Amino acid sequence: MIKRVFIFAFLFLFLSFPVYGSYEVSVSAEGAALIIAESGELIFGKNENKQLSMASTTKIMTSLLLLEQNTPDKEIIVSSAMVSVEGTSMGLLPGDKVTHEALVYGMLLESGNDAANTAAYDVAGSPDKFAVLMNEKAKLIGMENTNFVTPSGLDAAEHYSTAYDMALLGAYAVENPEFAKVCSTNSISLEYGNPPYRRRLSNHNRLLTMCEGAFGIKTGFTKKSGRCLVSASQRNGITLIAVTLNAPDDWNDHIKMFDYGFSIVDKRELKIDTSNLRVPVIGGDKTVLSVSLGEECYYPVLKDKNASVESEILLKSFIYAPAEIGETVGEVRYYSQGKQIASQALILNESSECITKEITKETKKKSLFKRIVEFIKGIFDK
Repeated sequence: MIKRVFIFAFLFLFLSFPVYGSYEVSVSAEGAALIIAESGELIFGKNENKQLSMASTTKIMTSLLLLEQNTPDKEIIVSSAMVSVEGTSMGLLPGDKVTHEALVYGMLLESGNDAANTAAYDVAGSPDKFAVLMNEKAKLIGMENTNFVTPSGLDAAEHYSTAYDMALLGAYAVENPEFAKVCSTNSISLEYGNPPYRRRLSNHNRLLTMCEGAFGIKTGFTKKSGRCLVSASQRNGITLIAVTLNAPDDWNDHIKMFDYGFSIVDKRELKIDTSNLRVPVIGGDKTVLSVSLGEECYYPVLKDKNASVESEILLKSFIYAPAEIGETVGEVRYYSQGKQIASQALILNESSECITKEITKETKKKSLFKRIVEFIKGIFDK
């Protein structure tokens, strides 16, 4: 096995730019947060750490846990207990056949409480046991002021989160390619039922057509929670996550927050000095080969803020010939505040051909003798 050499370096990006597009943001929400997805950095908040109920935005977590089963085609026979839940529905009935994939679409597009309840029973055996998994995952994500009780987001006394925590959840969720695909889908035609028949599910998230770059994530509403919304938007390679809890004018709140956020965030290139990096070559016409960075790498930062980024270089301890220009031999990982924010390939600048040596009878004899000696030595070493 080829070992890797771990070399630690520090890269400091001291960025100082004038504030651009800075203005006050006024939102209708009781709680609001806007973060940079890659870093989780808060760039706008209003009562962002206040514990509030979050309605069906809860289904972000439920969908993630179901997706992480990695069984999209698994078929479930729906029981009465699974669909004994009030509120919005994807139309499931006892005895229906439905796949995990359909349940995810049912949760994120139609906001089906029946879909969320069915997922909880299938994954954990009951909504109560599923809530344990939800809270364990919340801790891993860093949601410090959150407690999940229901998989659907129906009101419960101890079911709460914060705008900031839900933004962290949204950022984590869109890193999952399948989740990002589903939550950005306007509508889809799926088959389920008994017997299965085709029906169309539609996304309730109006931001997908109202806001530049919007690609998700989830709406929510109960009388207690008010209107809740977790959304994501990407512009110029930068992704921002916005959250409003109890917001009468949530669509406009999010548009204003995104316009503000993208006006004060810029992306800067990440790179290190590779002039002294070399990788040894075995069996080649060169003993070492020089290394350079692969594709350009960028990281979003506030325009008026100094940014400190650490880098870690992981380089193979050696490679075998032949080796080609552009071959990947390692990577650079970039960190901010202890969290990995980006990675970049290390590639060869040079190539190396194999050296072929003529094997004489004498060389073969020496080689055979050496193997015999090593074999006998191995016996006595035991």
